[in-house]
Amino acid sequence: MIVLRTQGAPQRGVFRGRVPKRLEEGEVEAVPTSRVSVVRAGSFESAEQAAAWLDALRGDKGALEAEAVRAAAELNRFLRAHRAAAADPWARDVSLEHALVVRVGYGDGDQVAEARYAAAYELPRKPPSLRKREDLAPAERLAAIVGGREQQLACEELVLRARADLDAGRPREAALQARIALEAVRAELEEPVDADRAAVGDAANAALEGDPSADLQKAVAEAVGAMETALRRRRLRSQL
Repeated sequence: MIVLRTQGAPQRGVFRGRVPKRLEEGEVEAVPTSRVSVVRAGSFESAEQAAAWLDALRGDKGALEAEAVRAAAELNRFLRAHRAAAADPWARDVSLEHALVVRVGYGDGDQVAEARYAAAYELPRKPPSLRKREDLAPAERLAAIVGGREQQLACEELVLRARADLDAGRPREAALQARIALEAVRAELEEPVDADRAAVGDAANAALEGDPSADLQKAVAEAVGAMETALRRRRLRSQL
């Protein structure tokens, strides 16, 4: 079960937004914050069993984060369904890195629906991923792209989309996205990419009917990694 709440959002009337509103100097509207609770209903038969589960997670290195990753994956599956149902391309996936607060705990139904717990642990803020830390100067490159001193390649966005599909556990979308990303990388980069083009093509063809086989999914993951490496080398060269 997924419970969503929006905090700090202004009340929106039926006719709000149809007529421009004059703002006085210094008026700043509150920014809403979304709160999501991913609840595994009926998971425990007693409070003692729930407490033992949480203590076991706390005692196992990485288990709390793994539990949060599973919850984020469940939320992203919901958002994927929302995108399709609402035809809303701007409803994006979420990640632990972008969350303000991440907690793992237990409680009764009313408690967890309101993001309150009988007991919980708050995870430390997740640092940027290794892929992001390896870029030495993203702010400088951003300024160069915005200022027109450096070209942003189409394949960069396509590879990011393929990575997002991989990490979200969407093998069909990942295979289809990786195929066009690989063609764009081959066209735009001035260096060879160590990726199995034929296997990626086979995976994309298989994805038209269902999930590709495990071997083809592995080939897609390796191809996305190879494309990321090639793009990273290009970024590092531009920073020298």
